[in-house]
Amino acid sequence: MRDATAAAHRELDAQLSSVDLTVLSGYRRFLQASAGALLPLEAALVDAGVARMFPDWLERSRGAAIAADLGQLGSAAQSTVSVPPLTRSGMLGTLYVLEGSRLGAKFLLKMVADAGDPRIGEATAYLSHGAGQRLWQSFLAKLASEQACDGDEAIEAACAAFAAFERAADRA
Repeated sequence: MRDATAAAHRELDAQLSSVDLTVLSGYRRFLQASAGALLPLEAALVDAGVARMFPDWLERSRGAAIAADLGQLGSAAQSTVSVPPLTRSGMLGTLYVLEGSRLGAKFLLKMVADAGDPRIGEATAYLSHGAGQRLWQSFLAKLASEQACDGDEAIEAACAAFAAFERAADRA
């Protein structure tokens, strides 16, 4: 899946690389863009029954964390894009993007730690969500064990999730 989504991942990274996370306006914009896609993607996962596939869904979900961060910065978390309903394979593709973003969040958290504005450092629940847990590893184990997963459908959903984040960034 990594190779099949690499171009979509690069495009999103390039789009977000211009945002300066060490200044309040840039960090707020990043969080607004992230929430714009995260919230509807998580809602689609819930609607598709993600908790049956991942009983620890409440520990994985980051909607409340990003809403808290934005609230701390005087803003609100809002869905800004629409996403289609998800199949079981589509859930896995979407979760591939959401869970994988935790790996990048570790790097971004280090960048945010260097911010001169203390308000930024106080609003890192989203970036630090799941730290110390093995959420990525347990997701990969589940993905590997899913024999009924349609690989093409999962890849299509992962690319759609990356595209949702791109569209949300355009609107932030």
